[in-house]
This record gives sequence, structure tokens and C-alpha cells, in this order.
Amino acid sequence: MNVSSDLHLTRPYFCRDCGSEVGFRSRRRTLIERFVLPVFLLKPVRCGECYRRDYRLIFTQVRERVAEAPRIAPGKVPTASKSNVA
Repeated sequence: MNVSSDLHLTRPYFCRDCGSEVGFRSRRRTLIERFVLPVFLLKPVRCGECYRRDYRLIFTQVRERVAEAPRIAPGKVPTASKSNVA
């Protein structure tokens, strides 16, 4: 039996609240999340279904963060063209 040692460390994501198997990396918010959690091999993770935020081992398989949608400055409305159409 030829099993890699990495298989023993990785585990799939499973939400403790809703049971979803889709999880995403969450942005680190505080200094504790940035510097203390890595010491304990933890990272912030957000559920893709119920959006619950939790801390998991860094070996947990989750997806990368979803790219943010482009934002429009307040008070500005995007226009399709400059010509007046009646």
C-alpha cells in the first residue's frame, strides 16, 4: 500500500451548521487572525451556503476567495451610450 503522507493531513470541508461541502477562504480581519491563528495552524473559512464564518485547520481543503464584483461610485449611474434615444 503506497499512501502519501499528505492524504492523512488534508480533509474535505464540511460546514458544522448547514452541512454544506463548499467552503471558501475568508479574509483575515484582526491581528489575532493574522499572527496568532497560523501558530495554531488555523485559518478563517466561510461556508458557501449559509455564510457561517469559522476557523479550520490549514490542511482543510477549501476554495480560494471569490473575486469581488466591480463597484460603482455612489451617485454615478453607468451609461450605455452618449446619444439621446427617444
